[in-house]
Amino acid sequence: MEHTIIETGKFPEIGFVRLTQVLAVIPVCKASWWNGVKSGRYPKSVKLSPRCTAWKAEDIRALIKQLSEQAVGDSPNAHE
Repeated sequence: MEHTIIETGKFPEIGFVRLTQVLAVIPVCKASWWNGVKSGRYPKSVKLSPRCTAWKAEDIRALIKQLSEQAVGDSPNAHE
């Protein structure tokens, strides 16, 4: 069984994460991620410098929790 970055503890609890770290735990392509950020579906980025964009690790963890809860609520057995 393959473990995710979150399960192995390699995803930070706090601090900033870069796009490659985000996409390692949210399996969408870069274009989908940026469209989601623009639409408000995904958390806003933080500009650390003119060429360095990151996200708060706490925001990404909250997103993962939200998406997991939605997935459980959408499963066929959730309404039994």
